[in-house]
Amino acid sequence: MQLKERTRLIPRKTFFDPVERALVAISPCSHWIAFLAPINGVYNLWLASTEDPQSARPLTNFEDRHIGFTIHWTYDSRHILISQDKVGDETFCILSVPIDGTDPRYLTPTYGVRAYLQEISRKHPGEVLIAHNERSAKYFDLYKVSLETGHSELIEQNDQFSGFMTDSDFNVRLARRYTDNGEIELLHRPDSKEWQRYTLIPFEDSLTTKPIEFSEDGQILFWIDSRERDKAAAVAEDFQTRSSTVLAEDPQADISDLLLHPHTHHPIAATATFARSNWTAIDPQFESVLASFKKQFSGDIEVNSLSEDAEKLILTHVQDSVPLEFYCYDRSAEKSTFLFSCQPELAKRPLTSMSPIEIKARDGLNLVCYLSQPTNAEKPCPMVLLVHGGPWWRDFWGLSPTHQWLANRGYAVLSVNFRGSTGFGKEFVNASNKEWGGKMQTDLLDAVDWAIEDGIADPDRVAIMGGSYGGFAALTGVTQTPKKFACGIDLVGISNLISFLDTVPEYWKPWRSVHKVRLGDYTTEEGRAFLKERSPLTHVGKIEKPLLIVQGGKDVRVKPSESEQIVSAMQDQGIPVTYGLFPDEGHGIQKMHNRRAYHAMVELFLAKHLGGHSEPVGTDLEGSSLQLLAGRDLIDGL
Repeated sequence: MQLKERTRLIPRKTFFDPVERALVAISPCSHWIAFLAPINGVYNLWLASTEDPQSARPLTNFEDRHIGFTIHWTYDSRHILISQDKVGDETFCILSVPIDGTDPRYLTPTYGVRAYLQEISRKHPGEVLIAHNERSAKYFDLYKVSLETGHSELIEQNDQFSGFMTDSDFNVRLARRYTDNGEIELLHRPDSKEWQRYTLIPFEDSLTTKPIEFSEDGQILFWIDSRERDKAAAVAEDFQTRSSTVLAEDPQADISDLLLHPHTHHPIAATATFARSNWTAIDPQFESVLASFKKQFSGDIEVNSLSEDAEKLILTHVQDSVPLEFYCYDRSAEKSTFLFSCQPELAKRPLTSMSPIEIKARDGLNLVCYLSQPTNAEKPCPMVLLVHGGPWWRDFWGLSPTHQWLANRGYAVLSVNFRGSTGFGKEFVNASNKEWGGKMQTDLLDAVDWAIEDGIADPDRVAIMGGSYGGFAALTGVTQTPKKFACGIDLVGISNLISFLDTVPEYWKPWRSVHKVRLGDYTTEEGRAFLKERSPLTHVGKIEKPLLIVQGGKDVRVKPSESEQIVSAMQDQGIPVTYGLFPDEGHGIQKMHNRRAYHAMVELFLAKHLGGHSEPVGTDLEGSSLQLLAGRDLIDGL
């Protein structure tokens, strides 16, 4: 394996520094677009004219942490609602940002309280519904908040539910809670006094069924629903008669998203993703729009937002070897106008393609995978198995900075939608029940074996790498199958399933019954014995190959103790390990200087143990909070 020229290495920061434009949203009046863009490496909110996207100006100037990846316009087109996590501990607050350039207004407490946006309505242009947990860390109350003054009025105190559904009149229509068996119970108040069961979502449908929105008149409830079928469909339900109609379905994949008309809230299209995304028109008038997309774009299309009349749409063009591109589509002209690229500097570089692959697991289950291969490399070559988090999430086709970076360094990269990944039907999701460290792991091993047998991967040079659940899978890989992988990289991964479940955040506790059924029953002696056996910490003595562990000090999902205890156990047994802590990060690495340090460390680690290429560290550790608490000497050049 060799690159033709060393100069073809693309700098790490080109892949991983904050992108120039992200999360573009059009105003209801269609005159403005709002988006995220960095100022000194920190994402802030920007505004531009739809007709002149280069006229952009910043509306915020935060200097420490990115604002959250959410942008919501108010219906008067005068304010933009954003979220911000002050210290990385997921206590997001909500801000209202006026487009006239005046200072943002905090609509929720700024520290120690987690908040989320509940409802925006054109019927209440000066107000917004927000949920937050200031009164009780475990439960979220509903508040009506003035956009102009920030005055907050409690409209629903919550002492038992995991959440509510509201309508455009700001009425609380449904409440949601989990049963002891992991089912989802939806309740309503037909007499405006007592909560009564509206419907029950069985456990087997709980990850593939959810109510989406009420129509603006409040009469119809729109669902993504897998009940009485395997693949979730788009469904309209009359709230009074309970009669329902299927609006859209896909034979291979769940309907994953509905495009709602901003005025009526009726779905106009639905999308499903098997290997690639597939749109279905629900409103017949939208069929011509989808046909136009196919003519104008070679990749997949995401619809970011619509103007209130649904005549102008902000699109994201997704390709595998070109960075995301944003367009404004005018339905009357059937024309797409280019706005800007997400990463224009990366667009100038030679990038590789991503191939969708279907691999059979040992029990016959079909696994949708994505493979990127280095150019100009001899086969078989070293490979990185990149495991997604969640685990109730999935990998997608498109340009992945991590795939491109690793392929540029000379590695094949394989991402596997193992059982439990979402979008492939409820049978596929439920095949993962109590299979953490079981069949979910053997799916990954089967994919590696496929790559080896197909001559893609060198069996002696395969790494396993991932974050969160992917970090758990990496730790499981080096403990369960110590000779399979040449090395492992764990970012904020779980080492002990029992301690993980015992320390979940307070606001997760209303649905702990889900963990009990899907992971193992932590409330019984037998269940805890099962969880202990499936925990990498239990088998730490089997580790033979190099391991890099990275943790965020503010992480509230997977607390630092998950990394600390396995590092300590390895040190007690004399097993080498490299442990890096970012004390100012949460569940992942977000700050620009920390990301530079993280990727430099990972690149040198892989170069040493897989033999790929690496860029010198240079100044990439400067300005970061990285503390190498163990094994610094095990990574050459750091």
